[in-house]
Amino acid sequence: MCGRFTLILEPEAVQKELKLGDFPDDFQSRYNVAPSQPIAVVTDPESRNVELFHWGFIPSWAKDAAIGNRLINARSETLLEKPAFRTAFARRRCLILADGFYEWYRPDKDAAGKSARRIPYYFQLASHKPFAFAGLWETWRSPEGELVKSTTIITCPANELVSQYHDRMPVILDGSRLWDWIKPDAKMPFLQDMLAPFPPDQMVSHPVSPLVNNPANDSPELVEAVS
Repeated sequence: MCGRFTLILEPEAVQKELKLGDFPDDFQSRYNVAPSQPIAVVTDPESRNVELFHWGFIPSWAKDAAIGNRLINARSETLLEKPAFRTAFARRRCLILADGFYEWYRPDKDAAGKSARRIPYYFQLASHKPFAFAGLWETWRSPEGELVKSTTIITCPANELVSQYHDRMPVILDGSRLWDWIKPDAKMPFLQDMLAPFPPDQMVSHPVSPLVNNPANDSPELVEAVS
């Protein structure tokens, strides 16, 4: 799964690198983006403007928003099977902006033979440039009439780098693949082919502090390498 990520770079740098439109005025760079928080999303390949959506997919037919807590990720292999994601895969694909993500590795045992604590690792592109996760989005109306736009990150089997620590990873898009993903007329076989692991030789990783375990922590030290 993908349960935490970063968007550290300033909006101007992300905008220039990914050729984006406008950012919302209340956007903030983050070292520890967590589920249920607002995240930066692009849905329109023409304007390429950035919006803030709720992280945790809320299907339009949901009775309450709590279901989003269980739908922060969507497995690439079952998008066409799951009622929550099937229509969004066909009609409401999005880009979720990021420049790194975290995964946790759990060693089998520690030196004393006890279950070891999970070790967080931070993953980036080798270029350290921003990218996007492949995502889906939906609009939900609350019983009070409030409209909520929500999103989920699509995951796929881990590549050779990430699989040393976790069996799945987010689908990463860069270059022209960003805009291919959200073209309204993109056909299903082409879209499914895009949901593949990112090349491991174009990524880097390092262990980081367990401070990242607490979503209240949000500072540069979270991404610094530790021994």
